[in-house]
Amino acid sequence: MALIKSVRGKTPQFGEDCYFAENTTIIGDVISGNQCSFWFQSVIRGDVNAIRIGNKVNIQDGAVIHCTFEQAATTIGNNVSIGHNALVHGCTLHDDILVGMGSIIMDNVVVESNCLIAAGAVVLENTHCESGWIYAGVPAKPVKKISTERFNNTIHRISENYIKYSSWFK
Repeated sequence: MALIKSVRGKTPQFGEDCYFAENTTIIGDVISGNQCSFWFQSVIRGDVNAIRIGNKVNIQDGAVIHCTFEQAATTIGNNVSIGHNALVHGCTLHDDILVGMGSIIMDNVVVESNCLIAAGAVVLENTHCESGWIYAGVPAKPVKKISTERFNNTIHRISENYIKYSSWFK
């Protein structure tokens, strides 16, 4: 069973039809929407600040979602895929975003809708990622423009696939 733990008087809350891998850890001030999935060894730590997660978000194996005490909460919109071993920390991710495997997104970053953060990218503090771009590198920079239609089709397909994958485990 997933470790879902209260801390400092805050207990995680979840929408309908969510999936929790047995070894995911979700702590404190975390609120998620519907049809979210929390995969193996992911950690969502709302112990020092709030974490808000929209609908159809998948947090894949080994990903860590955290924030900064009294300074930077984490907000994740709808249809967001957080890739394996990614670190999302004290930032805002709007809707329809793909965060690539092993990427790092730091405090006070804002990622607009229809963005892709490439695998291994490091998005430094206070960066603003504009809609319609792929951001890659260390530090992450916009490297390629993509159409909203093409990107939405990819992001929605991945979100729907993760809902399907989670049904295999329920």
